[in-house]
Amino acid sequence: MKSNKKFYMVREDMLPNSIVKTAMVKEMLAGGEADSINEAVDRLQMARSTYYKYKDGVFPFFNAENMNIINISLLLRNVSGVLSSVLNCIANLQGNVLTINQNLPLHGVAYVTLSMSMEDILVPVDDILDKLQDIDGVINVELIGKS
Repeated sequence: MKSNKKFYMVREDMLPNSIVKTAMVKEMLAGGEADSINEAVDRLQMARSTYYKYKDGVFPFFNAENMNIINISLLLRNVSGVLSSVLNCIANLQGNVLTINQNLPLHGVAYVTLSMSMEDILVPVDDILDKLQDIDGVINVELIGKS
């Protein structure tokens, strides 16, 4: 089910102080600069109730924690168009490739790892792996991580 909430990208100096401080508290907690919410809000001289009011609506520009991401390892034949076919398959499934790392081909094969967002994909991960495995030139596909 897709959320109907809108998101806006706003420059920090345009935001009210309470929103900026809420983001700072979250960064302090994530980075280990504060051990608790109480410690972080005290250091920023912020009311705890203000933090709780905004915490669920304030996010950093890119937050992988809020995304459903899978990491896949592929072994591909060193033939023109194989990687392109893999990427087209993912695009056709509404997947969004976040990172690609391809090693130089050795003995006619290349190792590729990629991370992709599963936010808009409606098929199970196993089906994605099967579809990728069926591509001509794909020797092996493995799920190596999920977050």
